Amino acid sequence: MKEKLEKIKTEALQKIQECNALEGLNEVRVNYLGKKGELTAVLKGLKDVAAEERPKVGQMVNETREAIEEVLNSAIQKLEKAALEEKMKAEVIDVTLPSNKIRMGHRHPNFIALEEVERIFVGLGYEVVEGPEIERDYYNFEALNIPADHPAKDEQDTFYINGDILLRTQTSSVQVHELEKGKLPIRILAPGRVFRADEVDATHSPSFHQFEGLVVDKNITFSDLKGTLDQFAKEIFGEDTKCKFRPHHFPFTEPSAEMDVSCFKCGGKGCRFCKGSGWIEILGCGMVHPHVLEMSDIDPKVYTGFAFGVGLERISLLKYEIDDMRLLYENDDRFLKQF
Repeated sequence: MKEKLEKIKTEALQKIQECNALEGLNEVRVNYLGKKGELTAVLKGLKDVAAEERPKVGQMVNETREAIEEVLNSAIQKLEKAALEEKMKAEVIDVTLPSNKIRMGHRHPNFIALEEVERIFVGLGYEVVEGPEIERDYYNFEALNIPADHPAKDEQDTFYINGDILLRTQTSSVQVHELEKGKLPIRILAPGRVFRADEVDATHSPSFHQFEGLVVDKNITFSDLKGTLDQFAKEIFGEDTKCKFRPHHFPFTEPSAEMDVSCFKCGGKGCRFCKGSGWIEILGCGMVHPHVLEMSDIDPKVYTGFAFGVGLERISLLKYEIDDMRLLYENDDRFLKQF
């Protein structure tokens, strides 16, 4: 029995010495010290040993177990210490090394243009307001003097959610919400996203941005509208910018006009940018239609007003000389980081 225990001890110590991983040492523990291990089998065989020899053999088994456990625990501690040192070495931070450069984000050209527009009109005493993108047909069309049978309604390709709910096609709907509040005078700028069923190309998108301007007060005239927009054009395109107004038709304004600005690339001489005309179309505007005021319970004999609507992307494309509207939405970092 003594020889057998010596053999078990020698084999176990040799395998412990050969192991260089904790998994291997755990396997040695199970094979020699576990419930089905070699030493446990020897203890189960004590029933075949003479009664007077059992205490002596039991002591020898315990001594063998203790010797194996001592070497095994020492080997485990050594491997755990080495693993900890390796981990600490990997986690060491050299504070003298240069840090990783923080990659800053870039403001979108649309956002830059909007900030500048808001700065201009807030400086003129306007308040920036917002309205819902999901609108009722009444606010998007009817309250703007566009009834169900009006031809202008057919000209706008609208995303309808149901017969009465739609995605707004213009930020003009915000002016109706403000008119209904009845808090006069009104001087607001309403920027926001609008939606139309347009094909995507260099100048069109089914989702784009507008900003609507509205002023309602006593004794407001078309001259006030012209002066305001002339100041806006000079601040955003340069002091030498000239404006001209062409008669037009919008259902919610009367009289209505479209405004052109002199080409800021050629100074009005004619170039590729303005297609040789020297002028660039920029926005639509006009005096608020009396019927629009009446539908919001505002007396058009006492109050008058003007409104204008501008495509924000148009400002961005012109101001930063971008020739394709799709660049604004493709999230190409090579394009965006220029701003």
